[in-house]
Amino acid sequence: MPEGDTVWQAARRLHDALAGKVLTLTDFRVPQYATVDLTGRTVLDVTPRGKHLLTRIEGDVTLHSHLRMDGSWRIFEPGRRWNGGPAYQIRVVLGTADRTAVGYRLPVLELLRGAEEHRAVGHLGPDLLGPDWDPERALANVLSDPVRQLGEALLDQRNLAGIGNVYKSELCFLLGVTPWLPAGDLPADRAAALPALAKRLLEANRDRPVRNTTGRRAPDLFVYGRARRPCLRCGTPIRVADQGDGSRDRPTYWCPTCQAGPTPSPAPPPLRQHRPRADG
Repeated sequence: MPEGDTVWQAARRLHDALAGKVLTLTDFRVPQYATVDLTGRTVLDVTPRGKHLLTRIEGDVTLHSHLRMDGSWRIFEPGRRWNGGPAYQIRVVLGTADRTAVGYRLPVLELLRGAEEHRAVGHLGPDLLGPDWDPERALANVLSDPVRQLGEALLDQRNLAGIGNVYKSELCFLLGVTPWLPAGDLPADRAAALPALAKRLLEANRDRPVRNTTGRRAPDLFVYGRARRPCLRCGTPIRVADQGDGSRDRPTYWCPTCQAGPTPSPAPPPLRQHRPRADG
């Protein structure tokens, strides 16, 4: 799932392409809005909120979208062939005289009045890349359930908005604790550093085409996606395991030497089935 920095980039591309321009084409390819026509209205702005996108349009209309795992917004100039996927995956088209924004595979797409935006994003905690960022409140939210695993608390958008699975793993590595550590066991000095560190990572990457947390040319990440490769600090092979509620497990990476705290038990080896002898 795209994380806060990726959604921020998508919002900026949409804003640059559409904001201040009159819609000459709107095509909603979902049954609920199939008859909606917003042509003739001006796009006011496109604002990211955590992992959500709010496209505000003249007439007190907000188009709320969420990319989830596979969604994307693509921008095309006149005459350019649309290439974000097959046509049947298109959910909405917003066109102006010189740009066309095409939303592919958008699992969340709804039209709201401005006063109803809270229905879509009112549950979110402070946005790491937004004007409502509040580090004290974000930390208090994360620590509010002291027995909850830190990795799960970081992913909960009600605590703070914008962190996904990549930043979860990278943050825990930089804090020196495993994602399975109960949030209440996070040492006080590291807890105090968490909000500023999280914000610094997302801000540093919101303008980059390739996410980087190491500050090196390569590799770009300390642990995420580096299972069995040596830790950049100690050389221990990076490990990976799922973390989640069972219905939505997420691959989680960590260094067993550099990160203190509980880790999942290794899966037991499969039982060997007894095969009877051919003669007996």
